[in-house]
Amino acid sequence: MKRPAALVAGAALGLVLAAAAAVAAPVPAPGPLPQKGSCPFGYASDSRYCTPGSGARFALLKGPSGSCPSNYRSEGAYCVAEASARLAIPRQGGSCPFGYANEGDFCVSGR
Repeated sequence: MKRPAALVAGAALGLVLAAAAAVAAPVPAPGPLPQKGSCPFGYASDSRYCTPGSGARFALLKGPSGSCPSNYRSEGAYCVAEASARLAIPRQGGSCPFGYANEGDFCVSGR
C-alpha cells in the first residue's frame, strides 16, 4: 500500500522544512545589555545596563577580536543588527551548533 509511505515521506519533508526555518533564525527583539562604554543607538544607560527603547535594534557585545558578524554594524563595544541580519550568538569552544556557521567570534544561523 503506497498511501502510508507517502504520508511518511510528506511528514519527513515537513520536519526538514520546519527545521530549516528554525535554523535560519531572524534576530530577536532587543533586550538589556551589559554596559561597556556608551550604549548603542536606541538604548539608554540604566545603572550597569543598556536598556532598549524605541528605535533600538538587536545588539550584542563584540567578541574578543573586536569584530562583528556579517550584517551587523560596529557601534562602540557592540554589534548592532542591520535589517538583513540573521541571529548571531557568541561562539564558545571550537565549533558552532548544528545549522550555524562559524564567523569569527560568532556563530550565525542559516548560513
